[in-house]
Amino acid sequence: MKKFVAFAGFCLLAAGAFAQTNLQVFYDFGEDRKFVTSTLEMFKADDWGNTFFFVDYDHNWKNGKDKLIAPNSTYMEIARCWNFWGDTPLAPLSFQIEYNGGVGSYYYDIPGTRVHEPYYIEKAWLFGVDYFLHSADFSNTLNLKLLYKHWAENDGTPLQFTAVWGMQDIFGVSGLRFSGFVDFWGQKQSFEKVNHTYTETEWVFLSEPQLWYNIGSLFNCPNFNIGGEVEISNNFTQEGFMCNPCLGVKWDF
Repeated sequence: MKKFVAFAGFCLLAAGAFAQTNLQVFYDFGEDRKFVTSTLEMFKADDWGNTFFFVDYDHNWKNGKDKLIAPNSTYMEIARCWNFWGDTPLAPLSFQIEYNGGVGSYYYDIPGTRVHEPYYIEKAWLFGVDYFLHSADFSNTLNLKLLYKHWAENDGTPLQFTAVWGMQDIFGVSGLRFSGFVDFWGQKQSFEKVNHTYTETEWVFLSEPQLWYNIGSLFNCPNFNIGGEVEISNNFTQEGFMCNPCLGVKWDF
């Protein structure tokens, strides 16, 4: 799964775009991964705030001959920020509500057959506040979020801290953008070790910095971007630290 929390707080309206939809396609070079992930994102601002959603697909379903034949895991997230007070000193502050969840499977081989095991990404509702900071020209933005996270089953600390950033034309290079997010949330998990003992963890860290270059602007096709991201996590889907570099393309509709 490429990402579980995305750019839900990024204020594209302030950056000059009222609405945006894009498709990202990444190849994941991480250990034991080596597959393609596609992400469809949409952001739209209106008079009452903004709406953001994305849907991920991991294209990693293999047949018995190790041939990739279909999408497998999927995850979706939708978030709404409410702001009715844009002409007051509290304008940078919004209320946020969010839903996320997903489903997928993993496989392993035993002599003579391939076994597929289903898994789910536990659904969650999040409620909280978003605070928006920006440079004078809105080329650099930062959203800080504090969210109450209600899981269907998890009894961990029900809090999530999020930072979302965007930096346009970095290093003075027109069309070069650095963006991403950092999440830190409470989630009780048990990870089984080789000797059948278990390790209990209570916190998860996840970050996905991205670097995009609008290469299409060089040949009159400003919709086309090339770039990549690094998925950095701790206790996210597996115990301990994980770092997965990805290269990809992005098309802005």
